[in-house]
Amino acid sequence: MLTVAVTGATGAQGGATARALLAAGHHVRALTRDPGAPAGRALAALGADVRRADFDDRGSLDAALAGADALFAVTTPFGTDTATEVRQGRALVDAAVAARTGHVVLTSAAHADRGTGVPHYDSKWAVERHLYASGLDWTVIGPAAFMDNYAAGWTLDGLREGSFAWPMAGDAPLTLVPAADIGAFAALALRRRADFAGLRVDIASDERTPAETAAVLAAAAGRPVVHVEVPLDQVRRRSADLAAMFAYFADRGLGVDVAGLRRAYPEVGWHSLADWAAAQDWAGLLAQTEKESLTPAT
Repeated sequence: MLTVAVTGATGAQGGATARALLAAGHHVRALTRDPGAPAGRALAALGADVRRADFDDRGSLDAALAGADALFAVTTPFGTDTATEVRQGRALVDAAVAARTGHVVLTSAAHADRGTGVPHYDSKWAVERHLYASGLDWTVIGPAAFMDNYAAGWTLDGLREGSFAWPMAGDAPLTLVPAADIGAFAALALRRRADFAGLRVDIASDERTPAETAAVLAAAAGRPVVHVEVPLDQVRRRSADLAAMFAYFADRGLGVDVAGLRRAYPEVGWHSLADWAAAQDWAGLLAQTEKESLTPAT
Protein backbone atom coordinates (compact mmCIF):
# COMPACT_ATOMS: atom_id res chain seq x y z
CA MET A 1 0.00 0.00 0.00
CA LEU A 2 1.36 3.38 -1.05
CA THR A 3 1.14 6.80 0.56
CA VAL A 4 0.78 9.24 -2.33
CA ALA A 5 0.76 13.02 -2.07
CA VAL A 6 -1.58 14.43 -4.72
CA THR A 7 -1.30 18.09 -5.72
CA GLY A 8 -4.29 19.83 -7.24
CA ALA A 9 -6.44 17.33 -5.37
CA THR A 10 -9.52 19.54 -5.54
CA GLY A 11 -9.09 20.08 -9.29
CA ALA A 12 -9.99 17.89 -12.25
CA GLN A 13 -6.81 15.82 -12.72
CA GLY A 14 -5.69 15.72 -9.09
CA GLY A 15 -9.20 14.88 -7.90
CA ALA A 16 -9.53 12.04 -10.41
CA THR A 17 -6.12 10.67 -9.40
CA ALA A 18 -6.94 10.87 -5.69
CA ARG A 19 -10.23 9.01 -6.20
CA ALA A 20 -8.59 6.32 -8.33
CA LEU A 21 -5.89 5.75 -5.70
CA LEU A 22 -8.40 5.63 -2.85
CA ALA A 23 -10.53 3.13 -4.79
CA ALA A 24 -7.41 0.93 -5.15
CA GLY A 25 -6.85 1.01 -1.39
CA HIS A 26 -3.91 3.42 -1.17
CA HIS A 27 -3.33 6.23 1.32
CA VAL A 28 -3.84 9.63 -0.27
CA ARG A 29 -2.59 12.96 1.01
CA ALA A 30 -4.84 15.35 -0.84
CA LEU A 31 -2.93 18.64 -1.10
CA THR A 32 -4.87 21.86 -1.54
CA ARG A 33 -4.62 25.49 -0.56
CA ASP A 34 -8.08 25.29 1.03
CA PRO A 35 -8.75 21.99 2.86
CA GLY A 36 -12.11 23.29 4.07
CA ALA A 37 -13.54 23.80 0.57
CA PRO A 38 -16.37 21.45 -0.51
CA ALA A 39 -14.08 19.43 -2.79
CA GLY A 40 -11.63 18.96 0.07
CA ARG A 41 -14.36 17.84 2.43
CA ALA A 42 -15.64 15.39 -0.19
CA LEU A 43 -12.18 13.79 -0.50
CA ALA A 44 -11.90 13.59 3.29
CA ALA A 45 -15.23 11.74 3.35
CA LEU A 46 -13.72 9.19 0.94
CA GLY A 47 -10.80 8.63 3.30
CA ALA A 48 -8.17 11.07 2.04
CA ASP A 49 -5.85 12.90 4.41
CA VAL A 50 -6.56 16.45 3.25
CA ARG A 51 -3.69 18.83 3.96
CA ARG A 52 -2.92 22.44 3.19
CA ALA A 53 -0.09 22.93 0.72
CA ASP A 54 0.87 25.97 -1.33
CA PHE A 55 3.48 26.00 -4.08
CA ASP A 56 4.63 29.40 -2.81
CA ASP A 57 5.08 28.11 0.76
CA ARG A 58 8.05 25.74 0.79
CA GLY A 59 7.42 24.77 4.40
CA SER A 60 3.94 23.52 3.55
CA LEU A 61 5.35 21.43 0.69
CA ASP A 62 8.05 19.93 2.90
CA ALA A 63 5.48 18.97 5.52
CA ALA A 64 3.08 17.53 2.95
CA LEU A 65 5.71 15.37 1.25
CA ALA A 66 7.50 14.10 4.36
CA GLY A 67 7.31 10.31 4.39
CA ALA A 68 5.26 10.02 1.20
CA ASP A 69 6.16 7.18 -1.16
CA ALA A 70 5.18 9.06 -4.29
CA LEU A 71 3.87 12.35 -5.64
CA PHE A 72 1.29 13.18 -8.28
CA ALA A 73 2.23 16.63 -9.56
CA VAL A 74 0.07 19.00 -11.59
CA THR A 75 0.82 22.63 -12.40
CA THR A 76 -1.16 25.30 -14.20
CA PRO A 77 -0.62 28.85 -15.46
CA PHE A 78 -4.34 29.62 -15.47
CA GLY A 79 -5.16 32.06 -12.74
CA THR A 80 -1.54 33.26 -12.73
CA ASP A 81 0.88 33.09 -15.69
CA THR A 82 3.38 30.74 -17.31
CA ALA A 83 6.37 32.14 -15.41
CA THR A 84 4.58 31.42 -12.15
CA GLU A 85 3.78 27.89 -13.32
CA VAL A 86 7.46 27.23 -14.03
CA ARG A 87 8.59 28.69 -10.72
CA GLN A 88 6.00 26.74 -8.75
CA GLY A 89 6.65 23.52 -10.65
CA ARG A 90 10.36 23.74 -9.98
CA ALA A 91 9.69 24.43 -6.29
CA LEU A 92 7.51 21.32 -6.09
CA VAL A 93 10.19 19.16 -7.72
CA ASP A 94 12.83 20.59 -5.38
CA ALA A 95 10.63 19.78 -2.38
CA ALA A 96 10.24 16.22 -3.67
CA VAL A 97 14.04 15.93 -3.95
CA ALA A 98 14.47 17.18 -0.38
CA ALA A 99 11.83 14.72 0.87
CA ARG A 100 13.49 11.87 -1.08
CA THR A 101 10.17 11.06 -2.70
CA GLY A 102 10.43 7.71 -4.40
CA HIS A 103 8.45 8.40 -7.58
CA VAL A 104 7.00 11.54 -9.14
CA VAL A 105 4.23 11.31 -11.73
CA LEU A 106 3.90 14.68 -13.43
CA THR A 107 0.99 15.54 -15.67
CA SER A 108 1.99 17.84 -18.53
CA ALA A 109 0.37 18.09 -21.97
CA ALA A 110 0.44 15.99 -25.12
CA HIS A 111 3.17 17.29 -27.48
CA ALA A 112 4.61 19.65 -24.84
CA ASP A 113 8.01 18.12 -25.59
CA ARG A 114 7.82 19.00 -29.32
CA GLY A 115 8.55 22.73 -29.35
CA THR A 116 4.95 23.74 -30.01
CA GLY A 117 5.39 27.45 -29.28
CA VAL A 118 2.21 27.31 -27.19
CA PRO A 119 3.05 29.26 -24.01
CA HIS A 120 1.40 26.92 -21.50
CA TYR A 121 2.85 23.87 -23.24
CA ASP A 122 6.32 25.40 -23.14
CA SER A 123 5.99 26.17 -19.43
CA LYS A 124 5.05 22.56 -18.76
CA TRP A 125 8.06 21.43 -20.79
CA ALA A 126 10.28 23.62 -18.60
CA VAL A 127 8.91 21.87 -15.50
CA GLU A 128 9.43 18.51 -17.17
CA ARG A 129 13.09 19.30 -17.86
CA HIS A 130 13.61 20.29 -14.23
CA LEU A 131 12.13 16.97 -13.14
CA TYR A 132 14.35 15.01 -15.55
CA ALA A 133 17.44 16.65 -14.05
CA SER A 134 16.35 16.06 -10.45
CA GLY A 135 17.62 12.51 -10.06
CA LEU A 136 14.17 11.31 -8.96
CA ASP A 137 12.30 8.41 -10.50
CA TRP A 138 9.78 10.10 -12.77
CA THR A 139 6.91 9.42 -15.12
CA VAL A 140 5.36 12.14 -17.29
CA ILE A 141 1.82 11.95 -18.63
CA GLY A 142 0.83 14.18 -21.54
CA PRO A 143 -2.99 14.39 -21.73
CA ALA A 144 -4.65 15.38 -24.99
CA ALA A 145 -7.51 17.92 -25.11
CA PHE A 146 -9.90 17.68 -22.15
CA MET A 147 -13.41 16.41 -22.83
CA ASP A 148 -14.41 18.03 -19.52
CA ASN A 149 -14.02 21.49 -21.06
CA TYR A 150 -17.05 20.74 -23.24
CA ALA A 151 -19.24 20.97 -20.12
CA ALA A 152 -18.00 24.41 -19.07
CA GLY A 153 -17.07 27.88 -20.24
CA TRP A 154 -17.86 29.20 -23.66
CA THR A 155 -18.55 25.71 -25.03
CA LEU A 156 -21.39 25.23 -22.56
CA ASP A 157 -22.64 28.73 -23.35
CA GLY A 158 -22.82 27.74 -27.02
CA LEU A 159 -24.57 24.46 -26.32
CA ARG A 160 -27.36 26.37 -24.58
CA GLU A 161 -27.95 28.05 -27.94
CA GLY A 162 -27.64 24.84 -29.96
CA SER A 163 -24.08 25.31 -31.19
CA PHE A 164 -20.77 23.63 -30.50
CA ALA A 165 -18.59 26.72 -30.78
CA TRP A 166 -15.01 25.56 -31.36
CA PRO A 167 -12.03 27.28 -33.06
CA MET A 168 -11.33 24.47 -35.54
CA ALA A 169 -12.69 23.40 -38.92
CA GLY A 170 -15.49 20.85 -38.74
CA ASP A 171 -13.43 18.05 -40.31
CA ALA A 172 -10.20 18.55 -38.32
CA PRO A 173 -9.52 15.62 -35.96
CA LEU A 174 -8.57 16.24 -32.33
CA THR A 175 -7.53 13.66 -29.74
CA LEU A 176 -9.44 13.84 -26.46
CA VAL A 177 -9.35 12.48 -22.92
CA PRO A 178 -11.54 12.91 -19.81
CA ALA A 179 -10.08 13.72 -16.40
CA ALA A 180 -11.25 10.33 -15.11
CA ASP A 181 -8.95 8.52 -17.55
CA ILE A 182 -6.02 10.78 -16.67
CA GLY A 183 -6.54 9.90 -13.02
CA ALA A 184 -6.83 6.19 -13.77
CA PHE A 185 -3.64 6.25 -15.86
CA ALA A 186 -1.76 8.22 -13.20
CA ALA A 187 -2.86 5.77 -10.51
CA LEU A 188 -1.70 2.89 -12.69
CA ALA A 189 1.72 4.51 -13.17
CA LEU A 190 2.02 5.14 -9.44
CA ARG A 191 1.11 1.55 -8.59
CA ARG A 192 3.52 0.13 -11.19
CA ARG A 193 6.56 2.30 -10.61
CA ALA A 194 9.03 -0.23 -12.04
CA ASP A 195 7.11 -0.38 -15.34
CA PHE A 196 6.58 3.36 -15.73
CA ALA A 197 9.70 5.00 -14.29
CA GLY A 198 11.50 6.96 -17.00
CA LEU A 199 8.53 6.98 -19.39
CA ARG A 200 6.83 9.97 -20.99
CA VAL A 201 3.44 8.92 -22.36
CA ASP A 202 0.98 11.09 -24.29
CA ILE A 203 -2.55 9.84 -23.59
CA ALA A 204 -5.96 10.12 -25.24
CA SER A 205 -9.03 7.91 -25.27
CA ASP A 206 -10.80 9.09 -28.43
CA GLU A 207 -10.35 11.18 -31.56
CA ARG A 208 -13.19 13.24 -32.99
CA THR A 209 -13.68 16.12 -35.41
CA PRO A 210 -15.69 19.12 -34.21
CA ALA A 211 -18.57 18.03 -36.46
CA GLU A 212 -18.52 14.57 -34.87
CA THR A 213 -18.28 16.09 -31.41
CA ALA A 214 -21.35 18.23 -32.06
CA ALA A 215 -23.29 15.11 -33.06
CA VAL A 216 -22.17 13.23 -29.93
CA LEU A 217 -23.12 16.12 -27.67
CA ALA A 218 -26.47 16.51 -29.40
CA ALA A 219 -27.29 12.84 -28.82
CA ALA A 220 -26.26 13.02 -25.16
CA ALA A 221 -28.04 16.30 -24.42
CA GLY A 222 -31.16 15.38 -26.37
CA ARG A 223 -31.23 18.60 -28.35
CA PRO A 224 -29.97 19.82 -31.75
CA VAL A 225 -26.33 20.93 -31.74
CA VAL A 226 -24.35 22.07 -34.77
CA HIS A 227 -20.67 22.91 -35.02
CA VAL A 228 -19.84 26.59 -35.43
CA GLU A 229 -16.23 27.48 -36.18
CA VAL A 230 -15.14 30.32 -33.91
CA PRO A 231 -12.66 32.68 -35.62
CA LEU A 232 -9.19 32.39 -34.11
CA ASP A 233 -9.03 36.18 -33.76
CA GLN A 234 -11.96 35.98 -31.38
CA VAL A 235 -10.05 33.54 -29.21
CA ARG A 236 -6.92 35.67 -29.45
CA ARG A 237 -8.78 38.66 -28.02
CA ARG A 238 -9.48 36.59 -24.91
CA SER A 239 -6.21 34.63 -24.69
CA ALA A 240 -3.17 34.69 -26.96
CA ASP A 241 -2.01 31.48 -25.25
CA LEU A 242 -5.15 29.52 -26.10
CA ALA A 243 -5.20 30.97 -29.62
CA ALA A 244 -1.68 29.59 -30.11
CA MET A 245 -2.88 26.22 -28.86
CA PHE A 246 -5.80 26.07 -31.29
CA ALA A 247 -3.53 27.21 -34.14
CA TYR A 248 -1.24 24.29 -33.29
CA PHE A 249 -4.20 21.91 -33.27
CA ALA A 250 -5.23 23.15 -36.71
CA ASP A 251 -1.77 23.29 -38.29
CA ARG A 252 -0.04 20.24 -36.82
CA GLY A 253 -2.71 18.28 -34.99
CA LEU A 254 -2.49 16.57 -31.62
CA GLY A 255 -1.78 13.02 -32.67
CA VAL A 256 -1.87 10.34 -29.97
CA ASP A 257 -2.04 6.58 -30.55
CA VAL A 258 -5.48 5.96 -29.07
CA ALA A 259 -5.77 2.37 -30.27
CA GLY A 260 -2.28 1.52 -29.02
CA LEU A 261 -3.02 2.91 -25.57
CA ARG A 262 -6.23 0.93 -25.31
CA ARG A 263 -4.34 -2.26 -26.20
CA ALA A 264 -1.40 -1.59 -23.87
CA TYR A 265 -3.33 -0.36 -20.83
CA PRO A 266 -6.84 -1.85 -20.83
CA GLU A 267 -7.06 -1.57 -17.04
CA VAL A 268 -7.49 2.21 -17.39
CA GLY A 269 -11.03 1.61 -18.65
CA TRP A 270 -10.75 4.24 -21.36
CA HIS A 271 -13.88 6.33 -22.06
CA SER A 272 -14.93 7.42 -25.53
CA LEU A 273 -16.43 10.86 -26.04
CA ALA A 274 -19.87 9.21 -26.19
CA ASP A 275 -19.19 7.43 -22.88
CA TRP A 276 -18.15 10.67 -21.22
CA ALA A 277 -21.03 12.70 -22.68
CA ALA A 278 -23.62 10.13 -21.61
CA ALA A 279 -22.45 10.45 -17.98
CA GLN A 280 -22.96 14.24 -17.80
CA ASP A 281 -26.00 15.95 -16.29
CA TRP A 282 -26.80 17.98 -19.36
CA ALA A 283 -30.21 19.06 -18.09
CA GLY A 284 -28.60 20.61 -15.03
CA LEU A 285 -25.64 22.04 -16.88
CA LEU A 286 -27.71 23.64 -19.61
CA ALA A 287 -30.11 25.13 -17.07
CA GLN A 288 -27.32 27.12 -15.46
CA THR A 289 -27.23 30.78 -16.41
CA GLU A 290 -23.88 31.95 -15.04
CA LYS A 291 -21.24 32.23 -17.76
CA GLU A 292 -17.73 30.99 -17.08
CA SER A 293 -14.41 32.12 -18.49
CA LEU A 294 -12.47 30.18 -21.11
CA THR A 295 -10.17 28.34 -18.70
CA PRO A 296 -9.12 24.75 -19.45
CA ALA A 297 -9.68 22.21 -16.72
CA THR A 298 -6.66 21.33 -14.61
